[in-house]
Amino acid sequence: MFIKKLEQAQRNNDSLLCVGLDPQPSKITDLNVSLDDWLIAIVDATAPHVCAFKPQIAYFAAIQAESELTSIIRYIHSRYPNIPVILDAKRGDIGSTAEQYAKEAFIRYQADAVTVNPYMGGDTIQPYSKYTDKGVVVLCKTSNEGSGELQNLTLSNGNKLYEHVAKQASQSWNENHNLLLVVGATYPEELAGIRQIVGDMPLLIPGIGAQGGDVQTTLESGLRTDGLGLIISSSRNIIYAGQHHHNFATAAGQAAESLKNTINNYRRYEQ
Repeated sequence: MFIKKLEQAQRNNDSLLCVGLDPQPSKITDLNVSLDDWLIAIVDATAPHVCAFKPQIAYFAAIQAESELTSIIRYIHSRYPNIPVILDAKRGDIGSTAEQYAKEAFIRYQADAVTVNPYMGGDTIQPYSKYTDKGVVVLCKTSNEGSGELQNLTLSNGNKLYEHVAKQASQSWNENHNLLLVVGATYPEELAGIRQIVGDMPLLIPGIGAQGGDVQTTLESGLRTDGLGLIISSSRNIIYAGQHHHNFATAAGQAAESLKNTINNYRRYEQ
C-alpha cells in the first residue's frame, strides 16, 4: 500500500522531503549531459535525503520526453525500491476517461501515486482509487496565489469549498484508504484547519521555497503527533541549485540535505 511505503521511506531516511523532477532544457543543455543522465544524477544525489520523488508530467510531455520519464521511474524503482514515485499529473475527467489516465499513471509509467483534480466530483476519483496499492493525491487547497478564487468559496452550509473537498476525500471518497491531499505551504491557517478535518491523512505540501512557504509554520500547522503526515515538496531550489556548474548533482544533493535538516530541526522541536 502506498501510504505504508511512503511512511516507511520517511522513517528509513528520516525525511519528509519530496524532490520534484521538473526538467527544463534551458537549464540543462549547458551542462553537456543528456536528459537521462541529468535525471539519474539528480536522483542519485538526492535519494539519501528524500521520502519520495515527484516527476511533473508536463515538463516531460512538453519536450517529448515521455521515454525519459518512463526510464527515470524505472530507474528509481530498481535502484531505490523503497522510495515511492508520485506522478504529478493533476488529472481530472469523467469516469471512462479517468480510467485511461489511471492506466497511464499506474500501468504505463508505473508510478506509485498520482495527483488528481476533484472538480468534476467523487466519481472521477474512483478510477484511480480502485488501484488499492497506489496513492491518489487530491488537490484541496493549492499553493498558487489565485487558489482562493474557487477553493475559498463559501457553500450554503458555511464551509469553504476546500473544506468540503477535505471532508469528502477523508470520508466518502476514501473507501480504499489510499487518498491523500495537496495543501499549499503558502496557506498555513487553511492547512491547520484541514489537518483538523482529515485526522492522520498524509498531506502533500508544495509551496516551500520559491513560492514563499515557511518550513516552521508549515510543520506547526500540519505535522502529526508522530512526526509524520507531511510530504514537503521542493523542486527548483534543489534540482537547479548548481545548474551552471559541472558539479550540479553535488549541489542538488547538498540542497536536499540542507532542506531535510531544516525540516527535521523544526520537526523534532514540534514533537
